[in-house]
Parts: sequence; C-alpha cells; structure tokens
Amino acid sequence: MKNFHPELIFFIGFVSFSLFQDSAASVVSTGDFNKDFFVIWSPTHVNTSADGQTRSLKLDQESGAGFASNQMFLFGQIDMQIKLVPGDSAGTVLAYYLTSDQPNRDEVDFEFLGNVSGQPYILQTNIFADGTDNREERIYLWFDPTKDFHTYSVLWNIHQIVLMVDMIPVRVYRNHGEKGVAFPRWQPMSLKASLWNGDSWATRGGQDKIDWTKGPFIASFRNYKIDGCVWKGNPRFCRAASHANWWNQYSSSTLTSAQRRWFKWVRKYHMIYDYCQDTQRFHNNLPRECSLPKY
Repeated sequence: MKNFHPELIFFIGFVSFSLFQDSAASVVSTGDFNKDFFVIWSPTHVNTSADGQTRSLKLDQESGAGFASNQMFLFGQIDMQIKLVPGDSAGTVLAYYLTSDQPNRDEVDFEFLGNVSGQPYILQTNIFADGTDNREERIYLWFDPTKDFHTYSVLWNIHQIVLMVDMIPVRVYRNHGEKGVAFPRWQPMSLKASLWNGDSWATRGGQDKIDWTKGPFIASFRNYKIDGCVWKGNPRFCRAASHANWWNQYSSSTLTSAQRRWFKWVRKYHMIYDYCQDTQRFHNNLPRECSLPKY
C-alpha cells in the first residue's frame, strides 16, 4: 500500500476512541448522597442515613441548609423523591433545581412554597435562560406532598425542558432558539436542593410568616436518579443524539399523546398563575415564547 502511515491510523483510532468516551459520558447515579453530592450550606442542618440512601434538610431560626451534586451536566433526566415540610410550613421554601451558577446563568427551578396547615401546597416553577427569568408558573399539587414521598423530575434536552410530578408533565419549555427565544443549551448545570426562610414573599405574598414555634422544619429526600451527560468541557458531545444520550433522541423531542392529555389536565384544573397570561405585569408585551407552541 502506498503512503501507508501507521501513526496516522493510530491517531484516527485514538481520536475515535476519545470521541466515543466523551459522547458516552452518561452517568447513572450511585444512589448514595455522600458519594454524589456535597453539603454547600450548614452541615449541622443536613442529616444523611448511615447507608447514604436518604437525606433530610432542617430549617430553624439558626439556619437553613443545602446540598449540590459533585458533577455538572449538559442535558439528561433527573428524578428525586421528596417529602415536603409537614404541618404549618408557611414562609418556608424548599428549592430543588438545576443551575449553571454563572452571571448569565441558566436555571430550572422547582420551588415548593410552604403553607398554613390545611391549605394546598403551591409548586412554583421558573426557567432562567441566559440570565433572564420572570417565567414563573404556579400550580396547586393535587395530593398532600407531606404524607409520603413523590417523584419530581426534569427532562432537559436540545428540544425541550419538561418538569414532571410523578411523571405527569406540569411544565414544558420548548427550544425556540431559531425564533429568538433564549433556551438553556450551552451551560452545564449542577443539581442543588435547599431549604430556607422565604417568608418575605413565599406564602400569600409574605403575609404569612414562619411560626418558629412549629419548627424545626424538615424536608426529606431519597431514591434519586441522575442520568445525564457529564460535563467534560465540550458541548458537542452532550448535544449528540447517541445511544448514551437517549434524551436527545426523537422519542424525547416532544410530549407523547398521553403526556399531552395529562399536561392539559394540570393546566386546566391545577394552575393558579401563568406568566404568559399576566399582561399587566408585562405591559401587554408578553415574552415571545408565550405565543409559540409548547410541543
């Protein structure tokens, strides 16, 4: 064979192997909070079981608490079972979210707003894209989230972000980047959870304050699963629709017909605030995505 260069063949093989390694950077979490997360705030208010399978956060007059994933991800699906603060939890906020922690940050939020005993829990969701938020939606949960654990999930891919409660879609934010709508697609994000004092705004606009005599306030976590593209410095590998990056494949590009029915049910019977309907707030100039399809 003319012009045979073994070093070239070796180089091509090495590059191919490297590309495969990076593109297959999907991780299924260990299920051990001590291995996959670190405490970012008030370790004395974080309690983890001996086997690492469950973790709780405590809020009292001294402090709240929080933890974050060791890895950062660009796309994937994250599931976490959470049991919310029981009883009179007015003024408390449990946040469970993805964030890039950059000045122009991307962020996907679940915020559980505490309530007066007997009132339904409010779930507020929000999306930050390229540093801009103001995309709040609120729903009443259709069950008591303090009695048992329920699963709260984020599916994040190049097509859409879907927030789910027990696998029922409650929020969809579609990638309309080609139409000038910002979408989180370049910045890797870590998973965080925190429990804190939000009584300046969380319950009835701040009218109901935390009753510290009802504390300490405790929220619990277990059975999490992180299946995402671990950030290794190059977004190209995470944006590919490969076997490892299953979330980017066509089957995950939009809601299924069954998911659409559930999504419509949530919005019809449980939604209490949608920024896309708040013309007064936006002075009759709603954000561009409000006029575009969600699926």
